[in-house]
Amino acid sequence: KSANPQWREQFDFHYFSDRKDMLDIEVWRKDNKKHDELLGTCHVDITALPTKQTNCLELPLEKHPGSLLMLIAVAPCTGVSISDLCVCPLGDPTERQQIAQRYCIKNSFRDIKDIGFLQVKVLKAVDLMAADFSGKSDPFCVLELGNDMLQTHTVYKNLNPEWNKVFTFPIKDIHDVLEVTVFDEDGDKPPDFLGKVAIPLLSV
Repeated sequence: KSANPQWREQFDFHYFSDRKDMLDIEVWRKDNKKHDELLGTCHVDITALPTKQTNCLELPLEKHPGSLLMLIAVAPCTGVSISDLCVCPLGDPTERQQIAQRYCIKNSFRDIKDIGFLQVKVLKAVDLMAADFSGKSDPFCVLELGNDMLQTHTVYKNLNPEWNKVFTFPIKDIHDVLEVTVFDEDGDKPPDFLGKVAIPLLSV
């Protein structure tokens, strides 16, 4: 019920060199009776923004009235990584010892925001649902922790895909829940849902 909404939400996107350089933003009106209505879109060229500073942008919505006020900061990506299983970041005993020292009790208050990190090895899925007419699926896996999201590559025509990837997330809230969702890639259409599991960090 507002034409001037204030959300005050922060989202972290992990921007890697092989990703596209445009940030696409859509504004929708939620309607419980009918389909949701698109109120406008805007785009931000990430490569044109100065780095290591907060940029205040007022973005007019394309072909629609109104604008968005956003704060966007582009900074070096730290604490998040994707690697193959054979080069697992925590495989080195020396590195494990350094990490144990970094998070020992006496260093607890050295950096309040540095709670720790979570490393997830996504090995494989077994007996997935067939989403295609061929009796197969094109599955990929999405991992979400707080507002952080990473995903595997797609394994085509396979109900027992093997990804063998290692994902590392910085932990910002120990009460967060790791959500792992498997989707079926469907060309230009939205991906089909194949299953999901939620793991509270406190249970690890």
